[in-house]
Amino acid sequence: MRYKMILAVFLCFVLMLAVLSVDAASLKRGSSGSKVEQLQQRLKNWGYYKGEVDGIYGSGTENAVKQFQRKNGLTADGVVGPATAKKIGITLSGGQASASKDVDLLARLIYGEARGEPYEGQVAVAAVVLNRVESSKFPNSIASVIYQPGAFDVVSDGQIYLTPDDTAYKAARDAMAGWDPTGGCIYYYNPRTATSSWIKNRPVIRSIGRHVFCF
Repeated sequence: MRYKMILAVFLCFVLMLAVLSVDAASLKRGSSGSKVEQLQQRLKNWGYYKGEVDGIYGSGTENAVKQFQRKNGLTADGVVGPATAKKIGITLSGGQASASKDVDLLARLIYGEARGEPYEGQVAVAAVVLNRVESSKFPNSIASVIYQPGAFDVVSDGQIYLTPDDTAYKAARDAMAGWDPTGGCIYYYNPRTATSSWIKNRPVIRSIGRHVFCF
């Protein structure tokens, strides 16, 4: 009898760990935080989600996920597990502290490089950084891309250490959530101030405010 009780307690403990493991590897109704915010922004960009990007996984987010899942041949359960996350292009792992540091550094770059530009142009500057992270031509982290020697004037002139405003932080979060107004560009410059003939010969894809964006 005592053996059966010990076995039952052990099995309950294993089951609890399994449930916690599944919960940690998924987003679902009741989840909250930066990962949910990133999910909402991507779904909103694609027209699935109509609500506020508030980082709270409610019924609106769940319904948007189900629509996305049905559209992409996934089980429409409203839960973002590994398969759905991969299709959306987000990761379920990663610490909040690391994400916060990346947002702060991106916001500093945006504020230094593009304050006063249209909001879309500020997001675009951050998107270029993220596109470089994904490119094999550049380092594979946000900090490494931004601090790559000669990559950004605000690093060499010290403007990277200015305090960003709320708009810069919002633009950084929108870019990290998947909004890319440039369509994948890895360079940008101001035609009025750029002195490099090499950069001016790159094929221009978009012009936003005072910046042009190119490959």
